Amino acid sequence: MSLHEDAALVLKQYRGPDEEQAALRLAYLDHLAEHADGMWKSCGAGHLTASALVVDPARGRVLLTLHRKLGMWLQMGGHCEPGDRTLAAAALREAREESGIDGLALLPGGPVTLDRHPIPAPCHRHLDVQYAAVAPAGATAALSEESLDLRWFPYEEVASVADASVVRLLARTRALL
Repeated sequence: MSLHEDAALVLKQYRGPDEEQAALRLAYLDHLAEHADGMWKSCGAGHLTASALVVDPARGRVLLTLHRKLGMWLQMGGHCEPGDRTLAAAALREAREESGIDGLALLPGGPVTLDRHPIPAPCHRHLDVQYAAVAPAGATAALSEESLDLRWFPYEEVASVADASVVRLLARTRALL
């Protein structure tokens, strides 16, 4: 199965918590149906990305990265790569690369939320499929070259540093924990 086919299957099975998520799911499926290259950065109409919010439920905290290009506190994530076999694998790879944490485990049940957002050229638009990853006990994060900073935030502080999409992702993640 190709990554494109996996993404379509994941989205067909995704059941978001509200009508907005249901509408995004359909928009993502339409995008994939219309664009054979809809998984890749080269797709001028936008492309799917995979991300994961790294959480430490035992300590009530979340790991965010200060994105080098966007200058915003975000979850780990980014573009799919040719070696990615599934969206879940892409999200987990991105989380490991950007957090430096081995032993992350995605929450079962598939994506947590979907978020479509504009970004600077050349990409223009990301259709992000967002997962949540639980950090192992005693996990130590390590800054990657993609980040300006990497920091653990208590759940209660996330709304003061991150945008609404990260706040929604955290709320949905906490509901699933």
